[in-house]
Amino acid sequence: MAQGNSRIVSSNQTGPHEKLAEVVERHLRHQSQKPFSPHTQAAFEQAQAWLGDWQGELIFDSCCGVGQSTVTLAKQHPQAKVIGLDKSALRVNKHTHHFGTPVDNYLLLRADVVDFWRLAVNAGWQLSQHYLLYPNPYPKSVHLKRRWHGSPALREILLLGGQLTVRSNWPIYIDEFAQALTLAGCKATKQAYQAKAAMTAFEQKYWDSGQQSFQLVAQLSADKIK
Repeated sequence: MAQGNSRIVSSNQTGPHEKLAEVVERHLRHQSQKPFSPHTQAAFEQAQAWLGDWQGELIFDSCCGVGQSTVTLAKQHPQAKVIGLDKSALRVNKHTHHFGTPVDNYLLLRADVVDFWRLAVNAGWQLSQHYLLYPNPYPKSVHLKRRWHGSPALREILLLGGQLTVRSNWPIYIDEFAQALTLAGCKATKQAYQAKAAMTAFEQKYWDSGQQSFQLVAQLSADKIK
């Protein structure tokens, strides 16, 4: 095995955050009123034009980096349309250089994912699958609200529906996400994850460093959103 240099996540938490339920329940009751960023509005309009009158399966690969996982998902699901989203123009612009293989069922966009999710919800989009692969764990206890399951964006994740897949090298992140989904009325399954090939550069780096990946899979429902 190649030797990686990725450090193990260090946190002052030894288990799920004690205020997780309080934070999640508050976010499920309140809708964000933040104005949309212009560049994300433009990206969403580009996605709408690309999809046209598409009525088939739609997959989001959120926070996709350079889009390695987006290409993989597009090849694995040729019957679907796949949209990869990342906030970094630098990472998105590197995509063609690294992954020139033509696959015509995916689109990679630079966008604020929270704004894009909200726009998709407002437009009535429903996903078949949604991937969040190795999000920033924000491991300090004080940063719970920066984690996707502790942020207001959990509401949009639920409203988009479909099957959610989350992976992390920090098991507490997966445990917390599962608890947040349970509070929202969704059943999540958790397990250690391994595969013959990594889907992202981070995944490969973690494996090369001898770290374990953990995965959550859930069928989303918005029943508890008011």
